[in-house]
Amino acid sequence: MPYKLQHGRMYMMPTHFGPAAGPRQGPDGRRFEGLDSPRTTSYSVSFLTRSGQLEALLPVGFRLAGDPVVTVTVSYMTEIEWLAGRGYNTLGVSFPAEYSGKRDRARGPFLAVLWENLADPILTGREQLGFSKIYCAIPPPSVLNGQTRCTADWLGFPFMEMNLSEMETQPAAPAEESAAPAEESAAEAEESAEADDAELTGTLHYKYIPRTGAWDEADAEYAVLTPSASPNRRVTAQYSGKGKVRFHRAEWRDLPTQYHIVNAFASLEQMAFVGASVVETVGDKDLSDQRILR
Repeated sequence: MPYKLQHGRMYMMPTHFGPAAGPRQGPDGRRFEGLDSPRTTSYSVSFLTRSGQLEALLPVGFRLAGDPVVTVTVSYMTEIEWLAGRGYNTLGVSFPAEYSGKRDRARGPFLAVLWENLADPILTGREQLGFSKIYCAIPPPSVLNGQTRCTADWLGFPFMEMNLSEMETQPAAPAEESAAPAEESAAEAEESAEADDAELTGTLHYKYIPRTGAWDEADAEYAVLTPSASPNRRVTAQYSGKGKVRFHRAEWRDLPTQYHIVNAFASLEQMAFVGASVVETVGDKDLSDQRILR
């Protein structure tokens, strides 16, 4: 007898073996609280570029918001609960944008791409959340004489390097407040509905899944928002200083499926580097609050 999908449980291909465990669903169906997991150290470098170059990377409905500053962030995560204590690393490129749809308006960093060095978060993040995730190798940072170097490569081709120096300790920021209580009264719910016209804040994404057999058509295509509130995330240390980042131009034979992405970043004019930071945090959310923007 053919199986049926259980209502209220999350599935991913292959569905034949039952509900899938992942960041938003444990093996027993429970959610992970994220109170003390993961532990993350993020290295970021920002630079000023030309507005027109960034606008060319934005989908319909988006536009540049504020100064054309690109931020490249390499993060190293450990003690991840949904991976049974293991970790993985990420490399993201973002810049300020805003989205205007038929119903929603939102503002925040547009995450143009997020490289990760593990398949599991790539698959769950693309299919469930709509992050533009792809794979690369991200080795641990090297530190020598007060300088930190982060790199990324694909099957041996190094396409990104970041250098940070002269880092100075900064006061830790207060913990972020929750966007809303777990339960709302009727009056609060009504106020929330009336506030739908307010501008949303968070990280902006664009989800696109092609339709099988009709390769120039989409099965799913829409803007997505990761709300900014993350009450479990606690900053334990942060530093600021100087930094530089460089993307190495590639040919097709170097990066057969990614050369066009890397070259887009390599082509961005770096008019000035405007800052570098290191942030250490504990805790986070499982991104179950991810929402489609209409």
